[in-house]
Amino acid sequence: MRGYVQVYTGDGKGKTTAALGLSVRAACAGLKVFIGQFLKGSETSELKINEFFSNIEIVQYGTPDFVFGKPRKDQIERAKKGLDDAQKRISSGEYDIVVLDELCVAIHLGFFSREEIEALLNSKPEHVELVITGRYAPEWLMERADLVTEMREVKHYYKKGISARKGIEF
Repeated sequence: MRGYVQVYTGDGKGKTTAALGLSVRAACAGLKVFIGQFLKGSETSELKINEFFSNIEIVQYGTPDFVFGKPRKDQIERAKKGLDDAQKRISSGEYDIVVLDELCVAIHLGFFSREEIEALLNSKPEHVELVITGRYAPEWLMERADLVTEMREVKHYYKKGISARKGIEF
């Protein structure tokens, strides 16, 4: 099976959720999935996914706090180590699908150069499906991808003051 590059971007809800849904579908089909989450380092419900699916592995490359303004040195270092880890996993041949969650935001924040991401894309074995999520997908990445889905916010209950709910948003 040939693997493609998918990008889920936009300002609407559902990018990570779509990637997780694809991961579950793939796991149910017997495929091996790796999910690397950039900028995320706090307890979320999806971290328990391997309790239900032994063929999905998930690792967070972020710190417990959000990146506001200029990223701190430790946040950049964790992201860089995460990209190295993701690169090894993509190249290993062990995984059928690799999800790089919030990678677009990490690119937008300047954690990675275009050249670093292009090198990652160029090293992807033909069979690996690569899914990249996050707001602010750069135009060059969308042009390079085989599939791009843009989530557009039409209406959101956050604007009514409803906080993120466990199992729904985190």
